[in-house]
Amino acid sequence: MLFPLVRDIRSLSPKNQDVTVRGWVRTRREMKNLVFIEVNDGSSLTGIQCVFDRGGGGNAGAGAGAKEGNTAGTLAALGTGASVEIRGRLVPSPAAGQDVEVAVSEIAVLGPAPAESYPLQKKHHSLEFLREIAHLRARTTTFGAVARVRSNLAFAVHRFFRERGFLYLHTPVITSNDAEGAGAMFRVTTLDPSVKPESGYGGDFFGRAAYLTVSGQLEAETYACALSRVYTFGPAFRAENSNTVRHLAEFWMIEPEMAFASLEDDMDLAEDFLKSLFTAALEDCARDIAFFDKHFSGEHAGKGIAGTLEEAAASRFVRMTYTEAVRELEKAADSFEYRPRWGCDLQSEHEKFLTEKVAGGPVIVTSYPKEIKAFYMKMNDDEKTVRAMDVLVPRLGEIIGGSQREDDPLKLSRRMEELGMKTDNYFWYLDLRRYGSVPHSGFGLGFERLIQYVTGMINIRDVIPYPRAAGQAEF
Repeated sequence: MLFPLVRDIRSLSPKNQDVTVRGWVRTRREMKNLVFIEVNDGSSLTGIQCVFDRGGGGNAGAGAGAKEGNTAGTLAALGTGASVEIRGRLVPSPAAGQDVEVAVSEIAVLGPAPAESYPLQKKHHSLEFLREIAHLRARTTTFGAVARVRSNLAFAVHRFFRERGFLYLHTPVITSNDAEGAGAMFRVTTLDPSVKPESGYGGDFFGRAAYLTVSGQLEAETYACALSRVYTFGPAFRAENSNTVRHLAEFWMIEPEMAFASLEDDMDLAEDFLKSLFTAALEDCARDIAFFDKHFSGEHAGKGIAGTLEEAAASRFVRMTYTEAVRELEKAADSFEYRPRWGCDLQSEHEKFLTEKVAGGPVIVTSYPKEIKAFYMKMNDDEKTVRAMDVLVPRLGEIIGGSQREDDPLKLSRRMEELGMKTDNYFWYLDLRRYGSVPHSGFGLGFERLIQYVTGMINIRDVIPYPRAAGQAEF
């Protein structure tokens, strides 16, 4: 039988009812005959206080079947990190900041955590140190809050698309195509690592070059062109040797695709999507967001994390073309490390300037030069720019990238040939344009970027349970 979680126990009305608390000790302190034990099972930001009265007849045992009289030994084992089962009565609490507490009648230590070796003693630990013990960091207040926000927003993603008639699609993790054309892909092979691609793949498992996917977009397009609206939500991999606070080698991508949809439809969906997720964070994770607001809102310019999310959720995202954006940037060209010019890829500092100084909120930039965007994006009539769009948010910069896809087979083939791509490898992708082609659009959202923005965490490696990056795959 499942036992009630701490979050549920804390919401009960104190009517002297019997309860059982199972979790891990966060703190323990003593005052005369009273021992105050804070226990949390990770279900909420705060735990529940359990009070043991040495002189009140309570029974403490070292485990199931413990004998009476072992109170001293059991209490001594109640160090930070120890797992316990506590039975008692739920009573009103005289302490400030909590409505109820547990008057303990029995304590069992299920698993001790010796203070001399347990690395998460009750003190401040840097985020850098916690990355070194990623298998234990979920027990801290910060990473417990990150995990709950991540879980709630993952559910909110599925809820958003389900309510709008999208079908959830599982695209392959192993692929033979490079969706982005950047070439930074992890090869998947059963051959000796010393075998070079030019040696051929006849003896390899798949009989051809295979890689971990960087995107499920191309496969999602095939289903969108049959089922109208689909979305993917799964892992993606990029072999970029980038040791920054914004990059991971393994990350999670959300990629909706819509048939019969223009770039304007794509922008509308992206804006509604982000607003829905911001609202979900505020409503479903209020206590955790308040925690991040207090401890991680340094770059939110006085509004705090909650204020920034509320403002974004209520705003109308500003829309401007790439050309208009560059003109705004050129007015302040001397203030940038990377001087803006038409044709350049916008840097993080440019994106932050557009959101924080020009628009004062989220911005959607459209019609980028074709040279800095992917091969599948639909060309504008000027044949210099493509029907692309990026959603930029304050502090973080780009959070969504999308486009209307090229639906003309001749134009797409010509573009691929310009880029030196082998069209034979993409025959199936071109078939979508040969047979019943329709205008279609989509975008990609890196889930970790979203969690970064919502929590205020600076380093992307702190918003995924086990970060994978260059030189980092310990766990």
